[in-house]
Amino acid sequence: METGNMIDRIVSEVLAQGRAAARDTAGTNAGSDPALVPVGVSNRHIHLSRQDMDALFGPGVMLTRKKAMKQPGQYAAEETVILRGPKGEIGKVRVLGPLRKDTQVEVSTADGFALGVRPPLRMSGKLEDTPGLEIVGPHGSVRKSSGVIVAMRHIHMLPETAALLGLANGDEVSVLVGGPRGGIMHHVAIRAAEASATEMHIDVEEANAFGLKNDDLVRILRD
Repeated sequence: METGNMIDRIVSEVLAQGRAAARDTAGTNAGSDPALVPVGVSNRHIHLSRQDMDALFGPGVMLTRKKAMKQPGQYAAEETVILRGPKGEIGKVRVLGPLRKDTQVEVSTADGFALGVRPPLRMSGKLEDTPGLEIVGPHGSVRKSSGVIVAMRHIHMLPETAALLGLANGDEVSVLVGGPRGGIMHHVAIRAAEASATEMHIDVEEANAFGLKNDDLVRILRD
């Protein structure tokens, strides 16, 4: 089957399943198709360590929960910071909770140009040999020597969902996107872990390129 015809078929199937399928975040309920995955579009954001939280917002200050995210225990906080690089700065960058062991800044490639840094494409937590920048908060600032990345696109799911698809944590898959700007995304990492909700995370640039928005459905392609 030609790619164009296959995309048209998938679009029809996705429309038939409707928004209800996107809300089936576990992807394992009876009658659902675990290969259909809802999309979550990530804007630039930052994860802070306790030490950097103290420096930016004051000793012992806790994050203020603004909005729960689909991944269990994860949330967007009310707090924001300024990112300052050698070329420019970006304000109102959202802090995501909870706090982490290491501070991690996730930006787009275009953000890197604006800041004057060249962040590599990395999975979360892989911060070796990454650039740093200055982070400015209402209480103070910190200068990081590393920690800035462009997040590699990935799919969160439960281990049992991955098993249904013949996949395991760390595998890479291709994903089919329908619609007028549809196509196939390659090199999508599988992140299978307990307490996960099925969701594909992409950044704003990827979403714009494929015409995707939050809760749109895409399909994991299986061999």
